Amino acid sequence: MAEKNQNQKQINIELDEKTAEGIYSNLAIINHSVSEFVVDFISMMPGAPKAKVKSRIVLTPQHAKKFLKALNDNVTRFEKAHGTIKDYEQPPIPLNFGPTGEA
Repeated sequence: MAEKNQNQKQINIELDEKTAEGIYSNLAIINHSVSEFVVDFISMMPGAPKAKVKSRIVLTPQHAKKFLKALNDNVTRFEKAHGTIKDYEQPPIPLNFGPTGEA
């Protein structure tokens, strides 16, 4: 087993202070084309008529599927440790992003 670990390549991931602070999001909008998934993370204030996209992540379909699996695995582990996450019904939010684009 130790031999297998020695043969695996390691990736050194750096995280600067600004990125480590993170960005709060309480809304995600997901769009896709045949070649990519686009996830826009938004922070909406209650009663505010306007919100800005705080971060946009663009993924290949393969990476989107891997991300879905990883997120599902993590939610499952979280719920085993802390109990079921309650899913509250929210009224639909009318969104205006302008005309839809295609890639």
